[in-house]
Amino acid sequence: MTTSPSSSPSPSSAPSPAGPSGAGDDPTGAAGPTGPAGPADPVATADPVAAGAPQQAGPAGDGGPVGARPPASLSPSRASDFMQCPLLYRFRVIDKLPEKPSAAATRGTLVHAVLERLFDDPAVERTVPRAKAMVPGQWTRLLESRPELGELFAGDADGELLARWLSEAEQLVERWFTLEDPTRLEPAERELFVETELESGLRLRGVIDRVDVAPTGEVRIVDYKTGKAPRPEYSEGALFQMKFYALVVWRLKGVVPRRLQLVYLGSGDVLTYDPVEAGLLRVERKLQALWEAIAHATATGDWRPRPTKLCGWCDHQSVCPEFGGTPPVYPLPVVPAPRPE
Repeated sequence: MTTSPSSSPSPSSAPSPAGPSGAGDDPTGAAGPTGPAGPADPVATADPVAAGAPQQAGPAGDGGPVGARPPASLSPSRASDFMQCPLLYRFRVIDKLPEKPSAAATRGTLVHAVLERLFDDPAVERTVPRAKAMVPGQWTRLLESRPELGELFAGDADGELLARWLSEAEQLVERWFTLEDPTRLEPAERELFVETELESGLRLRGVIDRVDVAPTGEVRIVDYKTGKAPRPEYSEGALFQMKFYALVVWRLKGVVPRRLQLVYLGSGDVLTYDPVEAGLLRVERKLQALWEAIAHATATGDWRPRPTKLCGWCDHQSVCPEFGGTPPVYPLPVVPAPRPE
């Protein structure tokens, strides 16, 4: 694992042979900021009573979403949600509770769009001025597809807040050029949706920001982050998403990616990791255990909150028992857990 500030770009799209990633990864799941998922026990240990174990499951019109269904697949974001807080996972995946748009997350989506579209241009035209000039237009496109994002600047009569926000996005785009040279990159894929089903039946899915393939066939998976790089002790959590993608690519293509690369535009750092089969098998076992815990919670309705510092940014405090709230009526049938003898 390597972290480097303002690392020199590779002369081509090929991963460097030396040495040992948003856009969202779940096209069907709810969007929202989550903290980096560290190695956590997938089974929560909170008191089920305090968690507000489900009331009697009622019809969808009785407080739950119409046509609520059990989870059918797992993405890096939703896996991180469950490890962070099982109740948050329930609110996003099963209850599908609405969440207010976030200026930071929306800026990340905007920057991702610019970096993706820039590669539509010939290599010689991929310059800083060109990339920065794309920001306003991509913001307009984003607003057209998601009008609710306009709420972020509803009270900005003179446009000052929006101008500052767009300028911050431009700064992130400009910093990217100090970390990679797009004139020397020709991605094989951008915003690539991937999906595979493991032998156990677990379906994994996500969206990869960029895939580079060397002439020799070596694969590099790249993910852009508009925040700052984590401290070294938290790097394992940051790499969870990338190892997830590497596992999916391995199971789909039969090739272990040569390199995983996270590009942190907020701090100007690049975090790299070179996966091996043994490590990806461990990730697979972890995801299987996680899915079994999700299946158990789905069947029993026992979704427990896990209080952390990240609770301060959660949109669902009003329905969280940790804040004196009551979750919505659980919309799925409940199978009571067997009592210990």
